[in-house]
Amino acid sequence: MLVAAVLFSVMGAMVKIAIQQYGVLEIVFYRSLIGVIGLYAFVRWRRVSLATPVASKHLARGVVGTAALSLWFYATGELPLGTALTLNYTSPLFLAALAVGVSLRAGDHVDWRLVVAILIGFGGVLMLLQPSYSEAQVVAASAGLLSGVLSALAYWYVRTLGRVGEPEWRTVFYFSLSGVVLGLVGTAIRGFSPHDARGIALLAGVGITATLAQLAMTRAYAYGNTLVVANLQYVAVVTAALLGIAVFNDHIPLIGWLGIATIIFSGTASTVLIARQRDSSGADAPPGGPTPSDRP
Repeated sequence: MLVAAVLFSVMGAMVKIAIQQYGVLEIVFYRSLIGVIGLYAFVRWRRVSLATPVASKHLARGVVGTAALSLWFYATGELPLGTALTLNYTSPLFLAALAVGVSLRAGDHVDWRLVVAILIGFGGVLMLLQPSYSEAQVVAASAGLLSGVLSALAYWYVRTLGRVGEPEWRTVFYFSLSGVVLGLVGTAIRGFSPHDARGIALLAGVGITATLAQLAMTRAYAYGNTLVVANLQYVAVVTAALLGIAVFNDHIPLIGWLGIATIIFSGTASTVLIARQRDSSGADAPPGGPTPSDRP
């Protein structure tokens, strides 16, 4: 999981550089294309089938996931690297809020500690955003936060696909395929950018680091403790913030760092509380953290 966290941070840094030369959807297209090629090679090697009886669910997950990925890439190009990644990693807070809403609607007991953790987390969002972006960057900040919302929604789709027996590699493949199709359509409208050696290296780097990060994350979830793995993901936030300072000379004031720390604490607390609630009730409630096929 630590390897995955570092690779996701490096991918974000390369996206931030590549976006100076390529459009957001163009980067999404090439990033997804490399994933599709790699996963298709895996399918051929394992001699398994890509046929699925739940194509509509894959389509919904693919559209939502690609939208989240595109918004995150856009925010990465406009905001400090650590800020953009932190906003995307607010998805556990939205998952927890959704779980509370479902419980209230069903008339079930709601853990007040979870509500407090959610409120503290969104307080951290306010602390992070207040000093970290100018008025001109409000659209990018909103895009980053919306990417967190959509990532949470994508997680619910992944859970649904898992319940009907879809293997994870198939879910990731169709997610990548959705990125290829939607990215290609958007790029065709905007027009393809000219390539040079630097641009090709950046696009290849984005695709390769994303694929390797997902493989590392998949192994972590397959063999590690789910709670430990889900919480170690936040190493990516700190790594991205430090990488942003070192490479892009990003400036995050003290209150911004406090906001990042608050979001990490709240996301971790929400993950633990929901997992304990699931274990005590025996229900198939989501643990609150993303799965390997959920994170861009």
